[in-house]
Order: sequence, then C-alpha cells, then structure tokens
Amino acid sequence: MIEDNAIKAPKSPFAMRENEIKVFDGKDGYSSIDRVVERIDKGIITELHFKIVEIINNFGFITSRQIYQILKLNGDEELKSQDKLNKKLEDLIKTKVITRYYFESSEGKGIYRIYCLDKNGKYLLQSRDIKTEWQITDNTKPVYMIKKRLAGNQAIIAYMQKVKAFRGYVVNCNLFAKRQNTKFTASGGQVILVKNDTKIDLIFEVVRRNPGWEEKFMEKIKLFENFYKNFQAKDCGFDKKPQLIIIGEDDDHLIEIFKDYMRVQADLEGIEVFYTTDLRQLEDSLETSLIAFRLNNETGKYSKEIIKTPLLEK
Repeated sequence: MIEDNAIKAPKSPFAMRENEIKVFDGKDGYSSIDRVVERIDKGIITELHFKIVEIINNFGFITSRQIYQILKLNGDEELKSQDKLNKKLEDLIKTKVITRYYFESSEGKGIYRIYCLDKNGKYLLQSRDIKTEWQITDNTKPVYMIKKRLAGNQAIIAYMQKVKAFRGYVVNCNLFAKRQNTKFTASGGQVILVKNDTKIDLIFEVVRRNPGWEEKFMEKIKLFENFYKNFQAKDCGFDKKPQLIIIGEDDDHLIEIFKDYMRVQADLEGIEVFYTTDLRQLEDSLETSLIAFRLNNETGKYSKEIIKTPLLEK
C-alpha cells in the first residue's frame, strides 16, 4: 500500500469532477443467503470477512485502501497486503454480502472503488446482533454525498494514524438544533482526543462543490449556529462544545466556503471555526493542517492563517 506521504496528487480524489456519475461494479443477479451460509460452513468466509463487513457497515461507504488502513490500525495481523484484502472483498461481492461502485466523469474512470453493504450483508450482521441501519436505498445516494463520507473517512483515519492524543471516533455524529427542532449530522464525523486527562471533541463538516452547494452549506451553518447557541453540557453526549472543522476540496474552495460563512453572519458562541482540505490529511503530521481566517486590523481584510496545533502532534 502506498503511504500517505508518497501520494503527490494535485487534486483530491474525493473532489467533485465535471459530469460525474456513479457506476455499478458489483455482482448482477441473485445470490441467496443459503449460499453465504454454505461458504461460511466450508470456511471460505471467515472471521476476517466479518471484520471487513463490520467496517463497511460502520462507515457506509469506504474504499479498499481505507478498509486496509483501519484493519492494520486495529492490529489485524492476518491481513498481509492490500491484494489479499481485495481477494476477501471479491469473496463478499460474489455472494452479494457487499457491493461496489466507481465514479466516472469527463476526466475518465475513477482510480478507486467504493464498497458498501448489500442485502446478504445485513442478514449476516443481524445474525450476530450487530446493529445496522442499512437499507437498500442507501446505495442510491448521489456522488457528492458519498464523496463527503470518503473525505470524512480519510480525516478520521489520518487522526488515528498521526495524532498521539487520539482516543476514538464516531462516524455518524448526530447533533440537534433545538430552536428548529431539527436533528442533523456533522457529515465528516467526530474524533475524540485526550491530552493531560482533558477530553477534546472535534467534529468535521465536509463540503463538496456539487450543484447548489453554497445554499446547502449556508443552511447547514445555521443549524450549527443553533446547536452552539443553545448548547448545554451533555447535549448530544458532549461535555463541552466540540470544535468545528470544515473540510473543503482545496484552498480555493476554502475561500469560497469562508465567504459563504461570512454571508450567513453566524455566531457560534465562542467557537472559532477551523478549516482544512482533503490533501492536508496526507501530510506526515497534522500539527499544521488547520487554517483559520482572521481579520487583519491594518488592512481591514480577512487573511488565511495556518494554525500550529501542538494537540495534534504525532
């Protein structure tokens, strides 16, 4: 597997492309749960396959590279290479436990595949009392929603790998805007850090350049504003207000996002919003991966400032 620091991409693989579509790359036809049980009985589908299915269930949409990284970070010694993982994934696709897609755009076919549950995967999880909320319509989600999830996965994995204070994560970070009586999620998930016995929660909002993204982003920021303004200890499981980090596609996108944020004139009650990009998660250390837009009193304009964050040391 190529390490993060060896990836020299000019553009994030999770950025939106022109005329991008999702293409089915799984197994056609029908495969009964009886066939899956038979393959389990014969030892073809093993405990490692179940671990893979659990990871896919937890994240919803995920690449094979991300699955491999998580397995290795969890200390799984059975899996020796990315190629061996790909073989296990094929086993699961053939029996419709999971399925697979790729993206295609004006730039051509995407270089990675996206994995998600299929019908038989839900049956297997339920047989082990593993909670799953997957339903077949989840697989119809549009490209931009899937890419948000993939970018959020990448951020979570980067913190798992590179931040000494890392203690845990939540993929589906649910929040509540009391005034609007609206439940919503931080689309990139939550990372839990602990340093000197102090717990710090980071929540990530991923923004993609899909059509109409500006209006949707401004609506989402109003929900965050309501959440922070009415926050009380233990709301949504947080002891204190979590730190909001917005993940954009690239530096130019961050400027566009910040302008929309200012247009909303949101007040997050003492929380300074930090920003980052997909490619910044690939750096050796995340200590300088965060950006703030701060007012220059001399010029009267906002400028981008890289924030050195010792909390994120490796």
